[in-house]
Amino acid sequence: MAGNWDSSYEQGGQSDDSHHFDRLHLEPIYDAFICPLTKQVMRDPVTLENGQTFEREAIEKWFKECRENGRKLVCPLTLRELRSTELNPSIALRNTIEEWNARNEAAQIDMARRSLSLSAPESDIILALKFVQDLCLKSHSNKHVIRHAELIPMIVDVLKSSSRRVRCKALETIRIVVEDDPDNKDIMAEGDTVRTVVKFMSHEQSKEREEAVALLYELSKSERLCEKIGSVNGAILILVGMASSNSENVLTVDRSERTLDNLAHCENNVRQMAECGRLQPLLHLLLEGSAETKLSMAALLGELVLNNEVKVFVARTAGFSLINLMNSSDVKSREAALKALNQISSDDTSAKVLIEADILPPLVKDLLTVGAKQLPMRLKEVSATILANVVNSGYDFDSIEVGPDHQVLVSEEIIHNLLHLISNTGPTIGCKLLQVLVGLTSSPSTVYSVVSAIKSSGALISLVQFVEAPQRDLRLASIKLLQNLSPHMGPELADCLRGASGQLGSLIRVTSENVAITEEQAAAARLLADLPERDAGLTRQMLEEGAFELFISRITRIRQGETRGSRFMTPYLEGIVKVLSRITFALSDESGAARALCIEHNLAALFIDLLQMNGLDNVQMVSAMALENLSQESKNLTKLPESTPPGFCISVFSCLTKPPIITGHCKVHRGKCSLRETFCLLEGQAVDKLVALLDHTMENVVEASLAAICTLLDDGVDIDEGVHVLLDAEGVKPILDVLLEKRTDSLRRRAVWAVERLLRNEEIAYEVSGDPNVSTALVDLFQHGDFRTRQIAEHALKHVDKIPNFSGIFANIS
Repeated sequence: MAGNWDSSYEQGGQSDDSHHFDRLHLEPIYDAFICPLTKQVMRDPVTLENGQTFEREAIEKWFKECRENGRKLVCPLTLRELRSTELNPSIALRNTIEEWNARNEAAQIDMARRSLSLSAPESDIILALKFVQDLCLKSHSNKHVIRHAELIPMIVDVLKSSSRRVRCKALETIRIVVEDDPDNKDIMAEGDTVRTVVKFMSHEQSKEREEAVALLYELSKSERLCEKIGSVNGAILILVGMASSNSENVLTVDRSERTLDNLAHCENNVRQMAECGRLQPLLHLLLEGSAETKLSMAALLGELVLNNEVKVFVARTAGFSLINLMNSSDVKSREAALKALNQISSDDTSAKVLIEADILPPLVKDLLTVGAKQLPMRLKEVSATILANVVNSGYDFDSIEVGPDHQVLVSEEIIHNLLHLISNTGPTIGCKLLQVLVGLTSSPSTVYSVVSAIKSSGALISLVQFVEAPQRDLRLASIKLLQNLSPHMGPELADCLRGASGQLGSLIRVTSENVAITEEQAAAARLLADLPERDAGLTRQMLEEGAFELFISRITRIRQGETRGSRFMTPYLEGIVKVLSRITFALSDESGAARALCIEHNLAALFIDLLQMNGLDNVQMVSAMALENLSQESKNLTKLPESTPPGFCISVFSCLTKPPIITGHCKVHRGKCSLRETFCLLEGQAVDKLVALLDHTMENVVEASLAAICTLLDDGVDIDEGVHVLLDAEGVKPILDVLLEKRTDSLRRRAVWAVERLLRNEEIAYEVSGDPNVSTALVDLFQHGDFRTRQIAEHALKHVDKIPNFSGIFANIS
């Protein structure tokens, strides 16, 4: 039950609950206790010379106003002028009031004890909580009274109330009770009280969340309670979320932030905050803490999973300190620093920040140092991983000094040492150092230095052997490195793979595994594709290994949608198509095996189909190149018709007869053709598809397509029929457009050759002669091209009568 919690402080004050006073025998307020000015019970009564008593603060304010307004100093009650403003403390009255207050407060505390129960009416609980708040705000010493009255556990208990108003009021009351009172805070540390308060932070009602955060902020000022709050599962995570929330009110966000600042005085809490993404406390201790604390924080940093944005922040904030710690003579400190640097170096941007903080010299030193001062092998693995991370960030390493004699990372001595480590350490370090070389050979500015060092060391044979390593990561790193080296060491690499060691077969098996396409398969396919395409010995060995049949099967399965796609699908398909195309460079091989394989598997048809894979530029380019090679053979493979000896009359009167008309044969190749057996582009209806690619945006695709088309205009075929085929395919204008676009020198050389052949047709020559753009392009090539191009351009200009054909004039004169 509740009484009137406020009536004892106001003169004659009554409320609807005043009947409780009679039942609790509360003493009434005597008029002498009330200040005439404030109408409140006096705390410090003083008496004037005329015997009137007032609250000291109130009468002093009265006198001050009189002086400021220029009025006479009079008594507020009698309004008679006073001769003196001396204030005499009314000690007896003050003691009486204090005793009266104590008796009433004791009764009201007893009433509060009865009301602070879950079975009490909501209004009684609210009044009791309000009384406790007022009592504590009235005097700090009253908090001692509340504690000894054992009201704090009772207030905590009503947090279980089903009434939201009661719960909010209870949270607010606890905050007031414990504010600036360590003893009351200690009581809150007992039992599950803190856990209960934390639960309110996840309530849907914003008022409860706000009150819970305000209370936790006050509790967090106690070191003991900091540990207690941090030990509650989810407390720090919720606070971190609220501190970064855009939906909470500003005061709650600020209190959450301040609470976290207080909790950061406990190292265990710092760990939790770091795991929740709040790294500032950890970084502060890493930068400013004791040596032991720095070690602890660095070790923690190495265990965290950070997103890339956070990695960059950490690198910029603490990268230099971690690098300094890495140079420590203490192995534990070095280990903690290395693991932390390993974590944050895995992002390209953060890796670049670490490079600028001068991480490379100590890293290289750690890896290359041998003897008593060398790092344990487990830490060399971490150093190798960090070096691989930073090298693959795309930074320019040819000017960063890493050694005492001004060596850079790609100096021959450094590369030789890395190659030695790769061959003489375990697979983990070897894999990471291979990744370092992959990064260095991926950059145009450093690849030549690495290639030179590998050649001078003779390490290529050792590097090739890793293709057969049982560890997938090691194989992948090796294959990627060899792929980067192949444009610069193609013949040497082909020699190594052609040996009897079986590495070529291993690459073929990896590439043709019937699984979802992996990064390793894509890398192996690209490596095989980049090997010298005209190396007949390598092609012969691939034929013996059955590589081409395997790749044909894989391409067919991909085209039919039977192979699951992945992000490595495109490089893989580009690779195996290019590997397959190398068979078309061996068609003239005496054994005939290459030609037989092309016929058996109808490769011409396959490459024509691949021309239509829009979006895969390299596949289209390689397919066009393969068709060029195949089409070059058509004139040699076509079956020419057998000619019968002419009769007597025909032989005598041959001038009066017409040549026999041959039907059912290819007009261009003058014989019987087929797509499968003679690779004829006309029979495969490939001309339209090749012409369409002349409008491609990639110059390499255009050039390859034009080269294939040019086989229809080449010596050894009926050029005039070839021109008519292009007319029917509407291919003349696209070829002229290629000439006019002036994309690349090689493409223009190819185009002027084709145009000269086209202009041998009088109708085309007549029509083109009126186009000043074509004439200008031909004149430009005639003036500025190389010797062969100038010759061809000259012939083309003669066809359109831009240059006199003196040979014809001289013939007529003769």
